Amino acid sequence: MKRLARASFNSAINLAFFSLLGTAILAFTFFQTHDIITKTEEGEKLKLIQQLLPTELFDNDIIQDKVAVPVDALLGNDDATTAYRARLQGQPSAVILEAIAPDGYSGKIALILAIRANGEVAGVRVVSHKETPGLGDYIELPKSETKWILGFNGKSHAVWTEAEWKVKKDGGQFDYMAGATITPRAVVKAVHKALLYFEANRETLFAETVKTTQKEAKK
Repeated sequence: MKRLARASFNSAINLAFFSLLGTAILAFTFFQTHDIITKTEEGEKLKLIQQLLPTELFDNDIIQDKVAVPVDALLGNDDATTAYRARLQGQPSAVILEAIAPDGYSGKIALILAIRANGEVAGVRVVSHKETPGLGDYIELPKSETKWILGFNGKSHAVWTEAEWKVKKDGGQFDYMAGATITPRAVVKAVHKALLYFEANRETLFAETVKTTQKEAKK
């Protein structure tokens, strides 16, 4: 009986030791690679942003000039996201927003879009989707023969009325693929709602980030 208890105790000690060792290795790996992963992610974000915004539209560090965006029905986001602000000579130039089209043919369609300070769409890209092959190709720039997603460039509520922010089948201005209206309809609706969000929150989105120094915090 004592031998069995001793064996069980030793097994428990060994298990605890290897658990601690595994945790330590994971923690070490995380801290060693965290900065690299962060820089890689920021680099990928910057590449995507540069697709949407010409570099002449901003001279700030756009990846660092950001603000948290809470959950909002107009953006379709279930979690808080991040908006990146473009500034030129200290003045608001554009903002990068994430939006979700919840009503795609096969589920949610994740979008990223750039909106100029004057309310004009600078560009839209599809980040992810579950649309069936062909439908998804239509809305993705690299795969689309018609480059449909570029149709948002330069559009705003000053250019088109509320009724015109629809696909042509619904009486609007946007083209659609014959026999497949649901996917482009969902994207147009999501971009339109993101514009509404921008217009309602422009001042908040472009508000300067307040940086409090340690000296100021002690006062």
